[in-house]
Amino acid sequence: MEAVVRQSMGCCPFVRQASMNTMKNFSLADKAIACPVMGPAVMKAKESKNYSTASKPLTAAAAAAPSSSANAAAAAAAVAPQPFVAAGVSNETAYDYEGMFEDELMKKRQDKSYRYFNNINRLAKEFPKAHRDLESDKVTVWCSNDYLGMGRNQEVLKAMQASLEKYGSGAGGTRNIAGHNKHSMALEAELAALHKKEAALVFSSCFVANDSVLSLLGQKIKDLVIFSDELNHASMITGIKHSGSKKHIFKHNDLSDLESKLAMYPKSTPKLIAFESVYSMCGSVSPIDEICDLAKKYGAITFLDEVHSVGMYGPHGAGVAEHLDFDAHLATGIRSPEFKTVSDKVDMITGTLGKTFGTVGGYVAASANLVDWVRSYAPGFIFTTSLPPSVMAGAIAAVRYQRHTLEDRILQQNHARYLKSNFARIGVPVIPNPSHIVPILIGDAFNAKKASDLLMDKYRIYVQAINFPTVAKGTERLRVTPTPGHTNDLSDFLLASVDEIFTDLNLPRVRDYEIMGGLAGVGTGEVVEPVWTNEQLKLTSKDLNSNVVDPTFEYLGSSSGYDL
Repeated sequence: MEAVVRQSMGCCPFVRQASMNTMKNFSLADKAIACPVMGPAVMKAKESKNYSTASKPLTAAAAAAPSSSANAAAAAAAVAPQPFVAAGVSNETAYDYEGMFEDELMKKRQDKSYRYFNNINRLAKEFPKAHRDLESDKVTVWCSNDYLGMGRNQEVLKAMQASLEKYGSGAGGTRNIAGHNKHSMALEAELAALHKKEAALVFSSCFVANDSVLSLLGQKIKDLVIFSDELNHASMITGIKHSGSKKHIFKHNDLSDLESKLAMYPKSTPKLIAFESVYSMCGSVSPIDEICDLAKKYGAITFLDEVHSVGMYGPHGAGVAEHLDFDAHLATGIRSPEFKTVSDKVDMITGTLGKTFGTVGGYVAASANLVDWVRSYAPGFIFTTSLPPSVMAGAIAAVRYQRHTLEDRILQQNHARYLKSNFARIGVPVIPNPSHIVPILIGDAFNAKKASDLLMDKYRIYVQAINFPTVAKGTERLRVTPTPGHTNDLSDFLLASVDEIFTDLNLPRVRDYEIMGGLAGVGTGEVVEPVWTNEQLKLTSKDLNSNVVDPTFEYLGSSSGYDL
């Protein structure tokens, strides 16, 4: 019954003004049965198992009449979501687990953060097409993180098929138990070479990699202080929590705020700065070089998540850190330039195999000692079954393909530019950013889901709504990610469809945000220069150094362990 009361507070004007105790004493069940809204819920609750209270419930003591401010506070407390409290059972009765689950799910529904998943089956031979329940029910996918369509790449598929036939479907266990194989050693050598680091280590996902590395650093380095960008991914936030370290959250990409927090500690205090290169929900890009300079000044090490940039930035797809020294890396190919690059300044780079490289898995690339240390101590690596050989074979093929291919990422950038410029032309609000992400600002959860549903049902376009807690409330959006396969004809249909939906739902456009003073960068007149320059977009694969084609890399000692 208590759950019914809590649910009613969100919709009944009378109940909203009363406390839980008042409703209990008021005999809500007797009164609510007559209500056309609450009546069915009350009858259902009577038929189901009741929540429980403690054996000896507390009673309120008499008190003086509260002040007006106290009344306001009490009213606010009554409206606020209440934590689940098992009620109605003595100490000899089991806890109502299902009641708690139902209560928590109801909270998600009430605050519009409940998640709906669509049945999307991507068609390799027709991507970006996919089908829903029926193969005849086809839609165009506009929100995939397979940013370059590598999940259908023929070289990747051939490598996976050959490995699957020869080595089977699974790895057989962890490396500790089952050993590892030539695929894991070759993949780690490829990833270390990609980022021009001494070593790399592959995990089951980049979530696990971020969590494992960050938590281990905090647990092993006494008095470590971690400085984390406020928009960091949940995997990094989880790792920082698990680290047990003291932390400071600095304003997004704000160098002044970061420096002011770093300056609070002597240089001798161990510090770590954790940040991303491309932030996937808004498309912003971090000032990597400047953050590395601050790290050196204040004695910190740097942890850079390149998940949403590997494959797409830099002449060889190593990410934004490589892109910042584009010409030098373009000239030297797989060799390192003869100066300390931005990539060199970053102590640890993590990335994923599950987005641009079209397979699954994550990794960290760093010094040989750091990687060997993580390999030796991180539970998230030691006690997790290794990736299947076929997956690693496909990832190797994807990394090698993108190292010597510029056309895919150039096409992607051109398609992103086409969308952004034409959305601006029709006044559809896109959060300004310099990357390939196209975030269409909607502004509330209900309309974000409604727009997503209309695109799917009316126009056969799949774009998932992004709501809280992934983004802040009031900045809900549709996140569009064009690929090389999203040609201008598909883009034109998306533009027309989104334009019609903005009109049908009466959603605010750029002009509306200008009048209100701007939101999330929309309507402020902000101009952002893209990471890829016009000159870089004119390059072809023929402009790459010939040493990037089919290079040979030796296995790394850190993959297997070193003999003393």
